[in-house]
Amino acid sequence: MPYFYKIDKDRRIVLSTASGKFSLADFRAHQERLSSDPDHDPTYSQIADFTHVVYFDVSAAEIRRMAEHSVFHPSARRAFIAPDDVIYGSSRMYQTFRENLGATGIGVFRTLEEALNWVLSDGATG
Repeated sequence: MPYFYKIDKDRRIVLSTASGKFSLADFRAHQERLSSDPDHDPTYSQIADFTHVVYFDVSAAEIRRMAEHSVFHPSARRAFIAPDDVIYGSSRMYQTFRENLGATGIGVFRTLEEALNWVLSDGATG
């Protein structure tokens, strides 16, 4: 599976990692697995790491569809790690779509350190 996760209940964070080829189907499968996990809490923060994605197969229209449904609360802090320019831009597009739907806690970053600092801070924007 090119998209897997670990739930850190002590820190209230979902650590998601994508690798290889990433598609809309992978995103939906991840959401489905996560939403059915009894340890998942929609108010937890998320760090989604796209560092190991080698092919991002998601169109702008698919990003819009991805943004229409979330398994996280609109105020949950969610950080996307996107060192690649295409994935970074796509993540920013997702962020904008989610914000237009009322989400307030999404940031896009280039490194794990930046993402962690933001998720664990109070009120910073990304």
